[in-house]
Amino acid sequence: MRTFAIGDIHGCLAAFEALLSIVPLSSEDALVTLGDYVDRGPDSCGVIERLMALRSTQVVQLITLRGNHEIMMLMAHRDEAIIRDWCDAGGDATIASYMGTKLAGIPDAHWDFLQKTLPYHETATHIYVHATVDPEAPMNEQQDHMLYWERYWNSGRHVSGKTLVCGHTPQRNGEPRDFGHGICIDTFAYGGQWLTCLEPATGQYWQANQKGEMREGMLGRPMTPAAVQAPLA
Repeated sequence: MRTFAIGDIHGCLAAFEALLSIVPLSSEDALVTLGDYVDRGPDSCGVIERLMALRSTQVVQLITLRGNHEIMMLMAHRDEAIIRDWCDAGGDATIASYMGTKLAGIPDAHWDFLQKTLPYHETATHIYVHATVDPEAPMNEQQDHMLYWERYWNSGRHVSGKTLVCGHTPQRNGEPRDFGHGICIDTFAYGGQWLTCLEPATGQYWQANQKGEMREGMLGRPMTPAAVQAPLA
C-alpha cells in the first residue's frame, strides 16, 4: 500500500479535482488530507462534498485530518458569538459557498464529516499532521496548539525518528519544502499558487491550481515546466 498526502485545500475545488485527475491513486492506497478544507477559497462546500464522495466510493483509503480552520468552523457552530472572528479568518467564503449567509444552510452530514476528522495519522515511517509537533513529545502527548495552530519552523526530528509531513505554513513560492526530517506541503493554493499531493516514500509530488494547470516534481530537484496543462472551461 502506498501513502499519499494532500496539503491545505482551502475551498479550491477546481485545483482539487485537477489534482485527483493526475495522481495515480488506487483503492489499495491511503490518501491523507492534512486539513484546512474550508475558508478563503471559493467552494468549501464542494470540497467537503468531494471528500465525502471519495470516502463513500472507496476509490482510495481516505484519512481526513483536522486543521485550525475546521476547528474555527466547528466553534462557530457551537457558539454564534464567534462567527465574526471565524468570518474574518475566511469563514465568510465558506458560508457563501453554501449559498447563504447563515450556518443553518450547512447540511448535518457536513458537520458530521468535520467532527470526525482526526488530529494526526502515523505510519511506520511518517507522521502526518496539519501544523507541526513538539519534537520531544510522543504523539499521544501532543498539545492541540502544536497540532493545529503553530507554524512549522524546522524544530528538529521527532523523537520517534519518523519524518513529519505537514501543511498550515504556506510556502508562497508554490513549492513543497523539504527539511529532511519534515516536509511542508501547504503550497498556497488559495493564494494563486498550487495544491500539492506528495508521495513521501518516493519524494514525487503532483500539483494543480485553480486554472486547471498541472505539473509534477521530485523533492530536492528544480521544478520542471508544467508537464500537463488542461485549462478549465
